[in-house]
Amino acid sequence: MSAGAQQELGAQWRKLRFESIAECKAEVERIIEAQRAGQLRAHGQWSAGQVLAHVAAWIEYGYVGYPIGKPPFFIRWILRLGLRSMLARGMSRGVKIPGVKGGTTGADAMQTLEAAERLVKALERLESDEEPKFDSPAFGAMSMADRVRLNLRHAELHLGYLSY
Repeated sequence: MSAGAQQELGAQWRKLRFESIAECKAEVERIIEAQRAGQLRAHGQWSAGQVLAHVAAWIEYGYVGYPIGKPPFFIRWILRLGLRSMLARGMSRGVKIPGVKGGTTGADAMQTLEAAERLVKALERLESDEEPKFDSPAFGAMSMADRVRLNLRHAELHLGYLSY
């Protein structure tokens, strides 16, 4: 992507901050309303459905298993060192997972409303008493509070590419 295209995309990206799953679900509801009103726009390389499906998939992976393996030990060590900062400040845009086609997983081609419903269900599962069965390949075992915060930071990043 050219520097001009990155600058233009940066101007269209919204900086979001969710302090709770409820706040994230409220944003998904606003996205649903915007889609129904024909006002939803996706910026970047993914459709709105792909954005929503991707965020949902990464929540679901904690319950069904991750489709990728662990990175090398020294990468996991570096990532663990940066976890607190990421949980506090948010995730960086443009990060790709090395060795994974397309740089990530879960950006399934889905209709926007179907993907939004999937994300709401994933968020409801995350706020339930059900304990995730699988540790993060990058961060390992995490407290439930950190897992929730990590998923909220991930949602902030990607939902920021949708505007209405």
